Amino acid sequence: MADQNVAPAGFRLFDSGRHPGWPAAAGPIHLAGGQVRLRPLRRADGSDWSRIRIRDEAVIKPWDATSSLTWPQRHSRQLWQAHRSLLQAGAGRGEVLPFAITVDGQFAGQVTVGGIQRGALSSGWVGYWVNSVLHGRGVATAAVALGVGHAIKSAGLHRIEATISPENAPSIAVVRHLGFRQEGYLARYLDINGAWRDHLLFAVTREEMPAGAADLLARWQRPDQDDGGPGDPG
Repeated sequence: MADQNVAPAGFRLFDSGRHPGWPAAAGPIHLAGGQVRLRPLRRADGSDWSRIRIRDEAVIKPWDATSSLTWPQRHSRQLWQAHRSLLQAGAGRGEVLPFAITVDGQFAGQVTVGGIQRGALSSGWVGYWVNSVLHGRGVATAAVALGVGHAIKSAGLHRIEATISPENAPSIAVVRHLGFRQEGYLARYLDINGAWRDHLLFAVTREEMPAGAADLLARWQRPDQDDGGPGDPG
């Protein structure tokens, strides 16, 4: 951040080097299966992150970015520290809002609003994953509503996108529950699980949710529907 008190057109300055909407927490949303909240990632989350994601390899890997490392290597203690450090640094620069999802206080996954651009664009993308034990309970839908609501209302973004593989039906269900519009088809968009994959583009804007998460949740008529598949990275 520049020392001078100057900002690009359309960008609001904030005190003490804090970026809009961060650090922050959101929730709770009360579900039959527990209370869903968002909070910043903690160093102590690493053991749960590694254990859950290694166990859920078959669920997460088909939608995860290509890597030369094995799945266990990608979820070592060192990789968690690097992953969290990168997200923390990005949050400090105002580029990302990296949340842990908790259910009744226990780490349950992540929601990340990334690729944040200010000025005339004022947008970002949302990605997410949830412990497979909690799939089908509305946790992913609630967590995405909280994260997107926060990005719009508190972080001041205008538009949030989600790019999802056409075959990832549970993740598509999450954004459809919340009223995201499908806007396009992106050919060979992301290098996922060893190949360039087509993705569907979904989006929501501030005008469609002036009350933030409350507006998204009001559209969620059937929390018993499929829910919880990991969302592709933006």
